[in-house]
This record gives sequence, C-alpha cells and structure tokens, in this order.
Amino acid sequence: MTPRERPGGRPDGFPAATPGDTAAGPAPHTRTGSPGRHRVRAWAELLRLPALFTVPGDALAGTAASGARPTSRTLLAIASSLCLYEAGMALNDWADRDVDAVERPHRPLPSGRIRPTAALTAAGALTGAGLALAARAGRPALAVAAPLAATVWAYDLGLKRTPAGPLAMGTARSLDLLLGAAATTGRTREALPSAALLGTHTLAVTTVSRQEAQGGPHLPPLAALATTTLLTRLVTRRPGTPADGRRHATPRARTGLRPARWPDPEPGVLLTTALGAVYAATTARPYFHATLNPSPPLTQRAVGAGIRATIPLQATLAARSRGTATALLITALAPLGARFAKKVSVT
Repeated sequence: MTPRERPGGRPDGFPAATPGDTAAGPAPHTRTGSPGRHRVRAWAELLRLPALFTVPGDALAGTAASGARPTSRTLLAIASSLCLYEAGMALNDWADRDVDAVERPHRPLPSGRIRPTAALTAAGALTGAGLALAARAGRPALAVAAPLAATVWAYDLGLKRTPAGPLAMGTARSLDLLLGAAATTGRTREALPSAALLGTHTLAVTTVSRQEAQGGPHLPPLAALATTTLLTRLVTRRPGTPADGRRHATPRARTGLRPARWPDPEPGVLLTTALGAVYAATTARPYFHATLNPSPPLTQRAVGAGIRATIPLQATLAARSRGTATALLITALAPLGARFAKKVSVT
C-alpha cells in the first residue's frame, strides 16, 4: 500500500510517501461549521481519506496478474487492504504525535481534535477488521494479510527511522498486491513480478519522502527518476518478451516457408503503452525539478507525484496481464482521488 515520510520516515498506511501540507494539498484546518463536522473532518485528515483511492488497485492488479477476473473474494481483499491501510495511517500519527507537535501542530492529534488513545484504538480495531476480512477470503489471503499487518506496525513503531524503512514500505505494497491474487485464486506465484515492480516504485518514493520536510541531497530524487524510467520500460513489456525488447522470427519464418509478418498491436498492448506513458509523465517532471533543487517544496511535490503515479502503475500492471477492463476500472479511481484531495489533504 503508500506512506508519507519525514526526515526519519513517516508513512500513510503502507503506500509511498505523500506531499507536505504547505506545498501540496489543502490549507491547514480552520474551524468553521458545527462541532460534529469538525470531528468528521479531523478523522478524515487523520486517515487521509483521499489516499484510499490508491489502495483498491493493488488487489485488482494482483488479480489480473494471476490471470483471473475479480470475484467476491477480490472485494474482500480490497476491504481488508483498506482497513490495514487506514490502520497504518492512524498508527503513524499516534507514533509521531510528539514530532508532529513541533513540525505539524495543525495535525489532528497535536491540535487536540483527536485524542492519542482514540487513534491507537482505531489502529488496533482496523487491523483486526482487516485480518478478519482476509480470513473470510480464505486461508491463502490470511497468510498474506498477516505479514502485511505486521509490516505496517513494524514500520510505524520503529523501522521508518532506520535504513530499512523504504524497504518495509515497498514490501507492504508488494504484499498488498499479492493479497488480491491470493484471495481470488489461492495462489501468488504469477503475481510476484507485478508485486516486485510495484514494491520498487514504492521504495523509490519513500526514499525521496524521507527528506521532504527539510530538503536534502540530490541523489534520492535522481535515483527515483532513474527507477521510474526503468520501471516504465519493464512494465510496458509483455511478460515473456525478450529482455532486449525485440521480436524474434519463428523458425518457419526464418527458413523462408512463410514471410515474417507480425500482427497489428492488440488493444491491450496499446493500453499498456498508454498507461505506462501516463505513469512516467506523472513523475518525470517533479522528480527532475527535485533533483535540480531538492528544497522541501519541490521534494514534497515530487513525493506527491509519486503517490499519484501509483494508480497508473497499477493500471499498467493490470493491462499487461490482459486485464483490460480491470485496468480501466483502476484508472477511473485517479480523478476521484484528485477530487477528494482538494477537500482533505493526503498528508
């Protein structure tokens, strides 16, 4: 799934990092309206609801990678992912409440709008719900959801301040994709390549996010830019295509028995290429700017772009597995997430 980090590391659930409040996203909370509305908004900020739109694509891409179509078990996997993601969000703010009191005093916990005990209780309840939903989807799904939940808690409670933080985030995203495959088909082997690609993207974004509050060296955004370029090449190549990307003639074509004529590109191939281009375009410019000037505002924009790019990457992974309808469904989540992000910050 994708987190948000600061210098020391900080996630939003288990996705990659998110942009800072001052450079990207809505303005800090202001008190207008009824007390009940304040409370709802505070929880929406704590759980970073707009970021939820990056979660369903994990399970859907995993299902497509396993060669299956979404079923009711896939829906259970998505629901489990959403719960575990939100558990990570709440636990993150609980673990970082002292740091937030200095760096982001407007956040729900340091501002007093939500009590720390309530956030911790929510994290525990959401984790339990996520595991219960995975169990309903079957033992294979629970076998993936359990280490996913453990990774989320380990990250929030300690790993994010260590060099292992980005790797833990990447692992969490990979496991979330495998959760969809395990729930739908009972197996994960076919989905491992897609999980590795998505996890690598998350690792790169999380590495950049570790310097979003104070800025830092040029290398992390440059490495993320290079990683995006490599992932775009890999993800737009059909599984089984030679590593050099060239098509090789069949034996009959080479012997002259029939001309070497290649069929026109399939719609799925065109869709994969188009979505891969969207993925690359979403991150290329912000990463390049952050490389030239790794200041907090530009780094935060780069991190935000990395988060947004998660959806087109998921869609590309689904399309390359011949899940055209699934890819289009994932793509439809992007404008919804952008719309809600205008009302509630994802950071």
